[in-house]
Amino acid sequence: MAHPQLDGRGAVVTGAGGGIGEALARRLVEEGARVVVNDVDADAVRRVADDIGATAVPGDAASTAGVEALLDAATEALGRIDVYCANAGIDRTIADSLQASDEVWEQMLHVNVMGHVRAARALVPRWLPGTGDGGGGRFVVTASAAGLLTMIGAAPYSTTKHAAVGFAEWLSVTYGDRGVDVQAICPQGVQTAMLEQAGPLKDLLSHDEALAPADVAAAWVDSIADDGSSPFLVLPHPEVGPYYAARAADTDRWLGGMRRLRAKVDRFIDQSDQSDQSDQSDR
Repeated sequence: MAHPQLDGRGAVVTGAGGGIGEALARRLVEEGARVVVNDVDADAVRRVADDIGATAVPGDAASTAGVEALLDAATEALGRIDVYCANAGIDRTIADSLQASDEVWEQMLHVNVMGHVRAARALVPRWLPGTGDGGGGRFVVTASAAGLLTMIGAAPYSTTKHAAVGFAEWLSVTYGDRGVDVQAICPQGVQTAMLEQAGPLKDLLSHDEALAPADVAAAWVDSIADDGSSPFLVLPHPEVGPYYAARAADTDRWLGGMRRLRAKVDRFIDQSDQSDQSDQSDR
């Protein structure tokens, strides 16, 4: 049976060429939504659209012009956008992330944060009474457990995901009682290309089980009650909740634990580097 809060709704999913975005789009279609999928990878997003019966709108979902073009095309295809899943995100982490260039920081802020801001800036007024039709809407941010905790070795990623959660919180505080439901999905390790590219951090991110993207999408849909009420935080890995609570209850103790974990990761990386060097010398 289709979800009553999604059935017949018009939904947009960015970053839907694969991974969590594809899973969200696929689940939305299964729940009866009419879906527009977006990605900078035009071939990938067209494949997804053909596979699930959605409308593909390839392009940049972070720039002001790109967001406007996406919303115009989605409105034409759907009539009304009821659900916006701001899922597109990037990670440009390097080994010493403190030395990441300004360009890397700007790229990640552009996609991981400003894409959300620009979409909300355009959409929320449409959903409010007075400036719009007053019908409300649902704005869903795919953030990360890194946005509630941190990600060792990944300064730009952790910072931008914290900012994504912070903006979503502000959006909920400001518009949550005016018909705009805001949610932040914050998974740990998920079986995506981004996890595979995490190098030595892959094992750390998968410590509490790396979920399939479909599991993340299911956690989000399951969080929405039939009457439309829903929690702000969606935690596909439930253990993130206690971690987050422990961080808030005693931040210094939590930081000490994270430093010990970072030292363990550093040792693991050193051992991996030494093993690689040994393998190369044997050839």
